[in-house]
Amino acid sequence: MKPQVYKKEPIPYAKWKLIVNRGLLSSCLLGIVLLSQSTFLDSFSSEQQLTLGLLVFAIYLWTLGPLPSGAVSMLVLSSMLILGLTDTVEEAVAGFLSPALYFIFVLSLISQALTRVGIDKVIARMIMKMSKGGAHIIIIGLPLFMLVLPIVLPSAVARFKILFPLVERLNEYYGYSEKSLFKKYCAYILGIFNQTATMIIFTGGGLAVLAWQLIRDYHIAEISWIEWLLKMAPPIWIGLIILMVLAWQFFKKTTPVVDQKKTATQKKESQSIQSESIPAKLWVVIGTFICMIFVWIFTNPQHVPLVLPPMLLVVIYSLPSFGLIDNQLIRNYDWENFLLLGSSFSLALLIDNNGTAEVLAGQLIMFIPTEAGEAIKVVIIALLVYIIRFLFTVPSSALVVIFPIIISYAELIGVQSIALALLVLLIIGGMTVIPIHSPTTFYAFETGVLSKKEQYVMGTFSSFLMMIVAVIAALYYW
Repeated sequence: MKPQVYKKEPIPYAKWKLIVNRGLLSSCLLGIVLLSQSTFLDSFSSEQQLTLGLLVFAIYLWTLGPLPSGAVSMLVLSSMLILGLTDTVEEAVAGFLSPALYFIFVLSLISQALTRVGIDKVIARMIMKMSKGGAHIIIIGLPLFMLVLPIVLPSAVARFKILFPLVERLNEYYGYSEKSLFKKYCAYILGIFNQTATMIIFTGGGLAVLAWQLIRDYHIAEISWIEWLLKMAPPIWIGLIILMVLAWQFFKKTTPVVDQKKTATQKKESQSIQSESIPAKLWVVIGTFICMIFVWIFTNPQHVPLVLPPMLLVVIYSLPSFGLIDNQLIRNYDWENFLLLGSSFSLALLIDNNGTAEVLAGQLIMFIPTEAGEAIKVVIIALLVYIIRFLFTVPSSALVVIFPIIISYAELIGVQSIALALLVLLIIGGMTVIPIHSPTTFYAFETGVLSKKEQYVMGTFSSFLMMIVAVIAALYYW
């Protein structure tokens, strides 16, 4: 019998993780030094000091990953009880009562159901029709398509996995080299660009759902589906259109253009995609999905819970006549991430309920000049969020940890809470400096199309530009 062979972790991921781990380790050491100073801890009660220590410990475990994330989640919850930070088990697991967890769960199932029924084939045909007008149509049309695709396909990862194989086929269809200008640009669009575009609606991905729920839990605002779209889409679209143009110019200057055609391949690829059959029930599935979106748009979330329509849709897709969601699909869900989100939610609630976030914000406000204007204060807060976010490899964990701390600044500096909340989301969601800052960015880098230099340059520039967009929107739009 042959010995079992275990698949090794991809080398690129390990290298990027090592960089983040070293940076976080240095930050943790700095945090321990700060925590050891009596002048810093004097403002905290004994309970708040324990909470702060648990926060630093949890960030270390979640980011450096010495233990499986599921085990870390159990450790965080049990530590709340052992340290006496919560009186009952019910209080410790309060984060698992958040509707956002189950919203993310059902949206993930629906996204996979749409893929199973063949929505990828519909998208492939649409893009193939666009491709007949030449590569320049795809270069312009793909990012514009990505700006609205989150509305009908609520998963950035699903969009990447559906569209990147098609990009590879189109790259061959146009007769370009393996690392052509066209393929690099499309990898950027499906990796970095796609990650930011998913936030135009809060049903477009797990991170936006978490932000929407946090805004409700902290009694900041009740934002409907259409209100979120009107708040988030304009600044994000403007920023991404600027990035689209600059990204093309950057790759055009750094990549040799290969424009040799392969007529025979074009014919073969076109016939192959057009001949793929599309199930008749796909249109019924898409119709029911659109009905769910209309329910979100035209109903009051206080009367019709936002999670109710997708829950019912999961039931419909599970009926024998559809057969799109089964036990195997549910078993394959990322339950480890479910535990991580639930425990991080519990920790965020604890930080807010016992006043740790407010006191911590009061300590950190010393970095903001009291005589500075509102714009300077918002810029400094944005930079603070940017720096803290850089240490997290999981965007959702970064959000639930950073959110309560930053929101506490609202009253201290006189800025509207909703503006700070959306600023935090846009900076965290737009962070793509290194591949492991988001799943789609990592998938794009793992293809080998983008070099390290290209990832560094465009990741840093994209992240910084979205931070600027967030600051401007917080000051003048939100």
